[in-house]
Amino acid sequence: MERILCLIIGYVFGLFQTAYIYGKLHGIDIRNYGSGNAGTTNTLRVLGTKAGLIVLFGDIIKCILAIVITGLLFGKSHSETAYLLKLYAAAGAILGHNFPFYLHFKGGKGIAATAGLILSFHPYFIPMGVLLFFGTFFTTHYVSLGSLLVYAGFMTEIVVLGQMGIFGMSQAHLIELYVIAAFLTVMAYYKHRENISRLIKGEERKTYLTHKEEKH
Repeated sequence: MERILCLIIGYVFGLFQTAYIYGKLHGIDIRNYGSGNAGTTNTLRVLGTKAGLIVLFGDIIKCILAIVITGLLFGKSHSETAYLLKLYAAAGAILGHNFPFYLHFKGGKGIAATAGLILSFHPYFIPMGVLLFFGTFFTTHYVSLGSLLVYAGFMTEIVVLGQMGIFGMSQAHLIELYVIAAFLTVMAYYKHRENISRLIKGEERKTYLTHKEEKH
């Protein structure tokens, strides 16, 4: 029951579509511009760096809040599965972001929300996440590549740390944790399937923080 509640809480927070709301406040539906994605990168390209940073912050915070609230609700009574419940809440937030029911399930790709997961799940995840994303981005200017590498790193690290006993859970709970992490990773790669195809072909668009795409 706690797992379902964590998913629901996360999904509700995920429904706060920062890019869509910000776009509407500026007279556009962000999904009708640029790549059509309701996320940080498309907002940055269409509305500029300030808009992109605001959307990034909003999408990160909503996942962190979902995790914090579920921790307050279940942390003490379910200490042995605290990290598992955190991941359920984060998964709900990412699903809500990617598939908001009131926008006909057309949302973003969940990377900024995943950043919220990485920042609030366990301190050990932060250095690798920061290094993989920003190292890749500032070297190649491919947001998609950085995002995909972050997920690969997250999946690898959660298994390694889990088997090291960092999360203090039974093997059965750890396997459940890995399954959810794998689901999020597969979903991220699926949402980026077109980006992956363009990366392979050398046609992926680069992103620069100082550039702004003209609206049309």
